[in-house]
Amino acid sequence: MAAMRYRLTFVVGLAVGYVLGTKAGRERYEQLRRSAQQVAQNPAVRNTAESAAQQGRHFADKAYHVVSDKVGDRMPDSVAHRVRSLRERGTNGSGPDDWGTSNT
Repeated sequence: MAAMRYRLTFVVGLAVGYVLGTKAGRERYEQLRRSAQQVAQNPAVRNTAESAAQQGRHFADKAYHVVSDKVGDRMPDSVAHRVRSLRERGTNGSGPDDWGTSNT
């Protein structure tokens, strides 16, 4: 009988702890989510991300030209065609890229 009472007390304690923990966890999660959203909507952060994306595209373009000059005709046609199609798709698209920034 005593063992049953201890088990019941343990299960009740576990249930209460779970409920209180999930409530506190959810509140903390919502607080972190709101903070992250405020940071992401900050104009300074958005401008910095846009600038970093533009620099990344610029350096990737430079790297592409350096590599293609060094590789030259040794690149298989299938690879060259794929790279050309990716570059055309990237320069023709004016919408947001994978990072959510515009290609301006």
